[in-house]
Amino acid sequence: MKKITFSLLLLAASGLVITACNNDDDNSGNSNVTKRQVIENYADIVAQNYQDALDDANDLEAAINDFTANPTQAKFDTAKAAWKTARESYGTTEAFRFANGPIDNDQDFDAPEPLMNAWPLDEAYIDYVNDSNSPDYGGGIINKPAIYPTITKQLLVDLNEGADEKSISTGYHAIEFLLWGQDLTAPAANQPGLRPYTDYVDGGTNSNQDRRRAYLNAAADLLTDHLTYLVNLWKVGGSYRNTFLALPEGTALQNIYLGIITLAASELPVERMSVALENADQEDEHSCFSDNTHRDIHLNLQGIINVYEGKYGNIDGASLADLVRQANNTQYQAIEMAISSATNDIAAISIPFDRAISGGPTSTEGAKVKTAYLQIISLSQELLAGATASGVVVNGID
Repeated sequence: MKKITFSLLLLAASGLVITACNNDDDNSGNSNVTKRQVIENYADIVAQNYQDALDDANDLEAAINDFTANPTQAKFDTAKAAWKTARESYGTTEAFRFANGPIDNDQDFDAPEPLMNAWPLDEAYIDYVNDSNSPDYGGGIINKPAIYPTITKQLLVDLNEGADEKSISTGYHAIEFLLWGQDLTAPAANQPGLRPYTDYVDGGTNSNQDRRRAYLNAAADLLTDHLTYLVNLWKVGGSYRNTFLALPEGTALQNIYLGIITLAASELPVERMSVALENADQEDEHSCFSDNTHRDIHLNLQGIINVYEGKYGNIDGASLADLVRQANNTQYQAIEMAISSATNDIAAISIPFDRAISGGPTSTEGAKVKTAYLQIISLSQELLAGATASGVVVNGID
């Protein structure tokens, strides 16, 4: 994910005022759901979602270790399938970002998000690329044994974003590139990257196969390390969970809303959809190597819905939606309509995403992408109005 500064600028431009929160105890009249219940249910959702992401990342690491121990096409395919499964559980966790939590703002540790989901990624920083115009055409960390004699987890952490924001060495997308390679086919071909499994076989395609295996193993191990860290922070009795639950109710609810509103107002529709559409460039896709961007978009929206509705897996508890409905049923219905529209508009986008954006915003398929991202922005505005209606006043962030 790009390391950028967020401001909820789109909301401000729409004339929605963001001010300080000063009423922690108002539960908006007679209600069956309290703000405290909503906050506690949110903590349960965060903990369970991160645990699921960790479980899937452990399965991914196991599949990668099995593949690198004895590379075959079948094991390569299994590892790629495990990566896609791991993205399913992680994708909904992005609704917990931008909420002043530890994934982005950890005072005691380097916030792990840039090490987990950073993008866009300069492929040549990691491995060879099929682009003679690249200054590191046949290089990358893997192909520089003289500079980096031993590939370790600490080396990859130290090198992450070492040259610029695109010099990504760790996380889901580094692993994705190592599994799929560059997507060099035309969008109309409906194919992801076609890296051969023999890149990992001694004496096979492209040199330094042993270092490529070591890199893939280290990147997978780092991913589970960072997810374990987040699970431990948010589990029952975890240090950040305790901190979060001790916040004034208004502050905790404000943070919850900041997470979903920022994702819906800027990160998802603008950074992940509009930029790629306007540039008509598959290199701007979130998961460009695997052609899995359509799932990223769906899952990010689902994460927003999960938080707002207080539902995830077997968890179904007090929610922001309950607070809005108790305070103003008209606004509650407006949000429900916005969620339905955004869900339907995303479902209408052509798959894969690189084909949908290839003609730009004025093309038939590009217009569907634009309709979808504008509807997501509209959802963010309705969510902010819902926060105000239920007595939660959301501060902007720089």
